Amino acid sequence: MRKTLLTAMALGAASLPASAMAQTVATVPVISGTRLDISATGEVTRVPDLAIISAGVQTLQPTATGAIEENATRMEKVRAALKRAGIDDKDIQTSSINLNPEYRYVENQPPRLTGYRASNTVNVKFRDLKRTGAILDALVAEGANQINGPNLTIDKPEAAYDEARVRAIAAGRARAELYARALGKRVVRLLTVSEGGGYQVPPPMPVAYARDMAAQSVAKTEIDPGTQELQVTLSMSFELQ
Repeated sequence: MRKTLLTAMALGAASLPASAMAQTVATVPVISGTRLDISATGEVTRVPDLAIISAGVQTLQPTATGAIEENATRMEKVRAALKRAGIDDKDIQTSSINLNPEYRYVENQPPRLTGYRASNTVNVKFRDLKRTGAILDALVAEGANQINGPNLTIDKPEAAYDEARVRAIAAGRARAELYARALGKRVVRLLTVSEGGGYQVPPPMPVAYARDMAAQSVAKTEIDPGTQELQVTLSMSFELQ
């Protein structure tokens, strides 16, 4: 029975493609010196070129139908304002639609239904940050009463991450040389490199957008992009002798 099982396993392995078998085999470098394992991080700074902001309408009416209908009417105006501002359809995405009953609570009495609250929210990508504030002001003027953000980020960060990778490798090599000198050795070769992935250092938490409607003629909303850090961390192994 055991011989039959071993024969079946051997036949199954033989039927696998060579590439599939190769993927299951890890090559472990053979070293004669000291192995040094380190972690190194490369970091670059960029100015964000994309702002993601949630904008929406919240309405309260005595009936569910009334709340939904008013919400839809006001949301159409918000969407029209976004289109007039040149925002592409691909940069507008519905994030939530909600309808909930509203109750009034009085001590020692059962809750009393007072109406229904409807909300509709979209996530909007602003690619021209200089116009973001003006567009937000226009949305408020068209009936948007829920705006949160912005989440500032890099639209196409891969080139920045590649630069961070190069810096991480340089930092790892420099650190290996430092350890080698301190130990009275020298770096012979790089054994392995593995990446933990890219990481954007998050900016401070966004705050809700709020406006005093009576002061619109006095102040305008401004979006300051600042800078953002992008990091890549590598795990590296060296042989020292």
